[in-house]
Amino acid sequence: MAEGTQDREAVPSGVSFSPAQALTVPFRARHDPQLEPDAIRAAVQHIHPAFRNSPQFVHEGLSDLAGIDVVLKVETVNPIRAFKGRGTWLAIAGLAGEGTIGSGRAVVAASTGNFGQGVAFAARAHGVPAVIFADEHANPTKLNRMRRFGATVIQQGRDFDAAREASEAYASAQGAFLLLDGADPRVAAGAATLALEVTDGIAAGDLPAITTAYVPLGNGALIVGVGAWLRHAAPGCRIVGVAAAGAASMVQSWEAGEVVETTEAATYAEGIACRVPIPEALDMMVGRVDELILVSEDQLRAAQAQLTAATGITVEGAAAASWAGVLADRRRDGPALVILTGSNVAPAART
Repeated sequence: MAEGTQDREAVPSGVSFSPAQALTVPFRARHDPQLEPDAIRAAVQHIHPAFRNSPQFVHEGLSDLAGIDVVLKVETVNPIRAFKGRGTWLAIAGLAGEGTIGSGRAVVAASTGNFGQGVAFAARAHGVPAVIFADEHANPTKLNRMRRFGATVIQQGRDFDAAREASEAYASAQGAFLLLDGADPRVAAGAATLALEVTDGIAAGDLPAITTAYVPLGNGALIVGVGAWLRHAAPGCRIVGVAAAGAASMVQSWEAGEVVETTEAATYAEGIACRVPIPEALDMMVGRVDELILVSEDQLRAAQAQLTAATGITVEGAAAASWAGVLADRRRDGPALVILTGSNVAPAART
């Protein structure tokens, strides 16, 4: 057991709390200019309008179930049906604008699906060839949508992290640019803009002030972005990352204070199935995350079913993590932010 986990509070089966102060060897805090408050607000106008101003409201049914006000942020009503379009647009636009990618130099990425869709959508708009690597078992709904957006899709490897290794080799061999989800602060800055919309809604009196934000945790870009903005606009808000217990590499790394790879990422929620953590993301999480929670597959599936029934939206497994975190957190109080991050469900998973 890592030293940083020895003082962990006892919690119900399937749930683990990891206070940020439990780090034994702290990651190095980064101060990326793209994640400064002024830069985040300025970034809004550079994001494709289809991804901005997504629905946000207090959901009465979820509030009744949780016993607290639940502010629901719906990030599925856009061309890729997921929040990833914000950050990928910023990254591709920035890379194209500086001449790093273009018609003669492709962008390469690895994805479980939603990041790849975002890259493909933005790359097509900027006239940039996109090559997306996915694993051999990737969600066919997401693969088909990446192809429809014009990307070349290559399936290779047993899981996302194996596909990521293949993408790195391909980019190097082809002289292409590798865009790594979780490593580029522009991707996190895009995610930050959804939190900005929430706090703008609070300031306008349309939403109650949130005391906790529950954020799905995969490669880390979402929680980095949300945390970066809320530390500025809502410093008293508790920022809680929610990961799958079967894909706990980010949580284990956070506890150990060093990168910890796991042998597998055993979760059906492919959007948060991380086996090999992104060191840059762990650095960027420093000072922006208060706690991490692990939830079981049963908890994710139950949350997915509840969200789908309550909202009428097809909710993918990773998108259920935020709500699963609310239900798992015995210390929940005050209005909570739940982010519905995506709705790209594989055909076999539809009910």
